Formats: sequence, structure tokens, C-alpha cells
Amino acid sequence: MKSRLLLFLILLSFIPSVLKSQNDDSTQVYLITCAPGVQTYSIYGHSALRVIMPYKGSDMVYNWGVFDFATPNFAWRFAKGRLNYMLAARPFDSFLQDYFYEQRSVYQQKINLEPFEIRILLSLLEENLKPENLNYRYDFFYDDCSTRIRDIIEKSTGFKFIYPPEQNKDLQTFRQKVGEYQRPYPWLEFGIDLIMGTPGDKKASFRDQMFLPIDLQNNMSEIVINRSGKIVPLLQNPVTVLDFPAPEVKSNFITSPIFIFSLLLIIVILLSAQKNNRIISRVMDMCIYSVYALLAIMIFFFNFFTDHLQMKWNLNIMLLSPFVIFAFISLILNKEWVIWYRLTFIFSLLYIAILLIFPEGFNNAFLPLALIIAVRSSARSLFSWNPLTISTI
Repeated sequence: MKSRLLLFLILLSFIPSVLKSQNDDSTQVYLITCAPGVQTYSIYGHSALRVIMPYKGSDMVYNWGVFDFATPNFAWRFAKGRLNYMLAARPFDSFLQDYFYEQRSVYQQKINLEPFEIRILLSLLEENLKPENLNYRYDFFYDDCSTRIRDIIEKSTGFKFIYPPEQNKDLQTFRQKVGEYQRPYPWLEFGIDLIMGTPGDKKASFRDQMFLPIDLQNNMSEIVINRSGKIVPLLQNPVTVLDFPAPEVKSNFITSPIFIFSLLLIIVILLSAQKNNRIISRVMDMCIYSVYALLAIMIFFFNFFTDHLQMKWNLNIMLLSPFVIFAFISLILNKEWVIWYRLTFIFSLLYIAILLIFPEGFNNAFLPLALIIAVRSSARSLFSWNPLTISTI
């Protein structure tokens, strides 16, 4: 009788560990990929982690792409690059409703994790959800809702990812990668190209490309892990959760930046021929220099007064230089401060030369934009060789 009781107690002591093992085995982790939407914030798609724990009746989505509009000085913090994003956990059904409402496709892929790796992942998620760790400083290229998922899975597997070989000459730049999603929105692409600095022209490695949700899905699908000598894929095949047709975005060339600025260039050249009409010249230049001065202030701010590393070392500051601002002040005060117009003219010519030599780093619409300010700054530089020169300002 005593021996039976002792055996029963021994078996009973193993139950928690057996149940724990069963619980770990039943937990499933999925990469969630949401298709791009039509809103500006959604054109790049979205990524999240789904964790299903049947023994708890839990089905949660972990999303690192959340920020609070109620943040004090929201716009200023965003412009300065000091807006914090955060991790949010919510039920999968609630998460899915948002994408059903927006009619955006959602896909999931099971991540092939061992039970002990899932335990590490859950521990990391729990650590991330602590109030002191909830927020993080968002970086579009290197620390966003997609890279956070890549990083936490890497940590969970003990950094055992085996990446496919890559040829550096075949890699695209960060600018080219985001351009793939911006192409249907030419004005958005123009704006991004205008404020993005030379860091955007760095080539994005296979791992770097995963800052974009669709690339995260595609690239992680190519990653394998060595499991005791057996090579297994990191992700299983994608399963469609929500299926909607891709939104049709029609872009009209007539309303594109390249067409609008080219048309304005022609108009500026024709009006510049009326050099003796001071009213036309002054009104035209007030309009042109006011816009360029505002853009120059913006470019100067993003170059020197923001934490957005992607906006540093922006060569567009040659076109939209502080000289444009002083030229505009000269125009307002009706002064013949020729030096500012000449400097603006010289820098615009240098910019055009760089643009023609290295066109891959610039938006096509920048050429007519540069020619407009070159024409008008030359007209007010009092060059004797220029037939468009305004004799008296």
C-alpha cells in the first residue's frame, strides 16, 4: 500500500512538467503580413506577430507600429524625429477587423520554432510589454514595426538564421526600395525624394530590406535554420486570412510633378522674355522665390535640426540653399543684392550638373524645378551676357 502511494506521488510530481511541455508544444507563432493600403501611412503594408496559446484560450497580435496622436507636441516631435512608437497587444479578431474594414489582404505564416525558442520569444514579448520598455524611438530604415519582428525572432532562435548569399551589385538602395511602393503616388514620391538625404542611397542588404513588411515576408521565407544538422525553413507557406483585390491606383501624367514643373518652366521662360514688364517679373518672382524659400527652410531644418538620420546630408540643399532665402528677402525689400541671386544661380547650375551625372539619386521632377530657379536667378544677377537680364530691379 505504501509503495503504491509513493508511486502515485512520484507520478503526480511529473504532471506540472508534462502539462508545461504540452502547453509549449501547443503554442503557435505566426508572422502576420498585411497588404498595402491606399492611405499614405499604409502604402508600405504592415507586419505583426500572432501568438496562439490554446491552453489559455489566448489569440493575441503583437504590433510595434502604434503611436499616440495625443502625444504632446505630436507634429513637432514627428518632424524632429523624436516621436516614440510602442508595442501594443490586442486580440487577433479585433486586429483583423481593422483590415477587413480597410479591405486589405492579410496573410499568416507559421514560424518554425522549437518549444524552448517559443518560451524565449514569450519571455522577450513579456519584457517588451513592461512600461519602461513599451516605447521605442522609431527609425524607418533600421528600427520599425518590421525590423522589431525580425530582431525578436533572431534572438529567440539564438541568432541561428542562415541567410541566402547576396551579390552587392544586385542590391537596391533604400530609396529604390521605398520607391517601389511610392511609384503610384508621384507627388508622395517627389516629397520623399526631396527630403531624403544621401543615407537613402545606401544599398540595402538582404537583412536591411526587411524594414518593409512585404520584404520581411519574402526575405524571411528564404531564411533557413540548422536544426541539429537538418536544414529547415524558418517560415511555412503563407495562408490567406483575408483576401481582397489589390487597390487600383491610377496616376495621371498630366497631374504628375514632372509634367506640372515642366509646364511651369515653359511659362517662366515665356514670361521671362517680357523682361521690360517689371510688374510681371516682380509678381512671378515673388511667387517663385516665396515657394523656394519655404522649401529651403524645410531642407535646412531636416539637414541640421532633426534626428531623422535618413534626412541628413541632403544634396537638395544645393538647389534649395539659404541663398534663396536671402534672395527672397532682397526681392521683398526691392534691393539690388545681386550677390544672393548669383550664388543661387551658380549653385543651381552645380546641382543640375550633379543631377545629370548621377540621375539615379534624384527624382526626374527635380530637373525642371532646378531650371526654373536657374532662369529667374540669372535674370536678376545682372549678367551682361544674359538676354533675360532685368536691367533695373
